[in-house]
Amino acid sequence: MRLPESRVVLTGASGGIGLALAEALCAGGAQLLAVSRQGQALDELCLRYPEQVRRVEADLTTVGGRLAVVDAARAMGGLNLLINAAGINRFALLEQLDDGEIAEMLELNVIATLQLTRALLPLLRQPRRALVVNVGSTYGSIGYPGYAAYCASKFALRGFSEALRRELADTAVGVLYVAPRATRTAMNSSEAVALNEALKVSMDSPASVAAEVIAAVVANRSELYLGWPEKFFVRLNSMLPGLVDRALRKQLPLIRHFSQTSKHKESQP
Repeated sequence: MRLPESRVVLTGASGGIGLALAEALCAGGAQLLAVSRQGQALDELCLRYPEQVRRVEADLTTVGGRLAVVDAARAMGGLNLLINAAGINRFALLEQLDDGEIAEMLELNVIATLQLTRALLPLLRQPRRALVVNVGSTYGSIGYPGYAAYCASKFALRGFSEALRRELADTAVGVLYVAPRATRTAMNSSEAVALNEALKVSMDSPASVAAEVIAAVVANRSELYLGWPEKFFVRLNSMLPGLVDRALRKQLPLIRHFSQTSKHKESQP
């Protein structure tokens, strides 16, 4: 897919990876419908690319928010690229999360993504070639302690991507699943960053992630896993999960320490 010929709907456009994707898409010549709950965060982008960027301020977990995106896509003349980058994360043990926090994560990361994709499929079927990109995570393939609810949402998104790709195999709509590793964004709490540093986990910049995603879009790929040794551990976990179990068990004391620090801070007046 060539970016100058792309009409893109990008959700989560004001977030770390989302904003980096918006920048890269515009720089490549794409027409962009940027979707965010915080529209003002896109002011600078709109000023720099006034002929290319339209924005919609919408809550994708509501019917009204999703309909606003569909209407704006129609007004743009349709779309041939949907990038589902909206999502939230929370570093905490499962028993530290309340019902609302679990529901919020699943609602945005999974349910709203499926519902918006379904609503936009009639428009995506119209061009000669179209692509759905779902931004998942390495944690969509490796269940990691401290991220049980987040992993559940990203495992679901990976399964959705695989099934939708097969469901649309005889159409002109492709599906690309993207799995970044840890990325330096505001979505990470200070405790999550501290844990990554203690475990010597590498963190990518949003710009480097966006560059790889754009390259995968242009190359019409169906999967993209980022980072080494993360790609190796994804493969190892699928073949020898017991080895990964034992490796992660050794990390549990650190994970519990930083998750408890995070919950203690939240409970302070």
